[in-house]
Order: sequence, then structure tokens, then C-alpha cells
Amino acid sequence: MKGYKNTKPFGDFCVLVGALVIPKDTGEIFCFYFQTKGRVMSILLYLDSANLDEIRGAAKDETIGGITTNPTLMRKSGISNYEEFARKALEIIPNKPVSFEVFSDDFDAMKREARIIASWGENAFVKIPVSTTGGELTFPLIQELSSEGLQLNITAVFTLDQVRGVSRVLSKTTPAIISIFSGRLADSGQDPEVIFQKSVDICRDQKNVKLLWASTREIFNIVQAERSGADIITVTADLLGKRELWGKDPDEFCRETVQMFYNDALATGYKIG
Repeated sequence: MKGYKNTKPFGDFCVLVGALVIPKDTGEIFCFYFQTKGRVMSILLYLDSANLDEIRGAAKDETIGGITTNPTLMRKSGISNYEEFARKALEIIPNKPVSFEVFSDDFDAMKREARIIASWGENAFVKIPVSTTGGELTFPLIQELSSEGLQLNITAVFTLDQVRGVSRVLSKTTPAIISIFSGRLADSGQDPEVIFQKSVDICRDQKNVKLLWASTREIFNIVQAERSGADIITVTADLLGKRELWGKDPDEFCRETVQMFYNDALATGYKIG
């Protein structure tokens, strides 16, 4: 086991105060500990992006521990060649986990795609949806691929039954991630922290399995994810930019907000009466 402690600054918003790096053969994934405006956070940040410029930035940012992407993000970014994009991303960031998703909807095709993605790089994780579009759970496929040694990121997980099923079939040694779509659960009126905390209990003895808080909506979700026991949280580049607001004085924020309203009203020439 390797570890180090330091107080290396990363801009005004964040200081890396330590890191634990666990060799891959133990089945565990490294974790960073960082301090944000006086608060030490023990959760790993992953950039959620299909933008190569954003990925280049993440490669230089030691507070970012990995990358996730998906076909929807790639479509929005105008990616036309999946493999070409993926190989460029892995070339840019060869030393952090990067997750790429299969896009077929039947087990045989998903299995073939998963093996191809895994061959692109040692740091490639294969995203397998927990269900097909028809609602068929992918547990048998997950079990087969995980037992082969493929590093998997099980995505679109919403229920505790899905967490239980995935945890039962994952290899006990191969690194894996379970991505719980906490933001979408919150959109549906459910408390994602309650579900996440129960998921942590389910997976507590599986040291090779990391739980990821997905579909992040706001920067405070990082606090919620950490206190719920999440190992990882995905954050978009826009949200990462808001880290500089962490710990901002509320009175200052108030004055800036009122000033914004005032300036915009003047700019539009609005009048009352």
C-alpha cells in the first residue's frame, strides 16, 4: 500500500491534503482527500463529460479522480466516432479511471462491446446499464463480465433491489462501480440520501466495489453524497466551476445578487409607473 500526505494548493478553492493509493491487485480504487475552503472532503470527484477540452483540463486537475461519459453526452458534444473519441480520451488521461458505456440492448451484443471497450486501456471501465430498455435486468451479463476481470461501472441504478442484485453477482476481487442516479431520484420526490445510505450498508463488505452518486444537480450534492457514504460523485464542468463559491460569505452573496438584479433592470430600461 502506498500513501502520501501533503498540503498542495489547487487554486483558491481547494487544497489536496492527502491521498491513499491502493495497488490495483488489491481490488480497490484510489481515493483523494481534499480541503475546500476549510472543509476536508473524503470523496472522489469524477468529471462527467464528453468534451475533450474538459477532459484535458481534468487530466491536469489533481482533485479530479476519473472521468465518466455516456452516449447522450457524446451526442450532445457532436461525437460521431465512438472509438476514436474514447481512444483520444484515454490518451489524454491514461492514469485515471474512464468509463465508457455499451449501447446495444441485447446481452450478446453488450458482451461483445464490453470486451472491446475493456481492450482500449487498463484504466477503461465498462458501463453496463442495470436493465435493458425492455426492463430485463442485466445481472447474468454483469456476473459473466466481472468474473472475466472486466472493470465495470453499473449504471442507471435506481432501487435497492437493483443494488442488492448487482452486489451479489459482482466479482469479489475485480474493481467495480455502482452508479446510483441520486439526482433523478430527487427529481421524483425521493430522498436519495436515504437510499444511498442503505446501499452503503448493502455493499459494506465489498471493498472492491465503489458507490457513485450520479446525475448531480448542484454543488451541495457533494456534501450530501459524502455524508451518505458515497465513494465517488460525478460532477459536470459547470458545477466544478462553482467550487470557488464554496464557503462564500452570505452577506457578500446577497449584495452581489441584488446588484445583478439592479444592473439588469437598468440595462433593460424597465420603468414602474
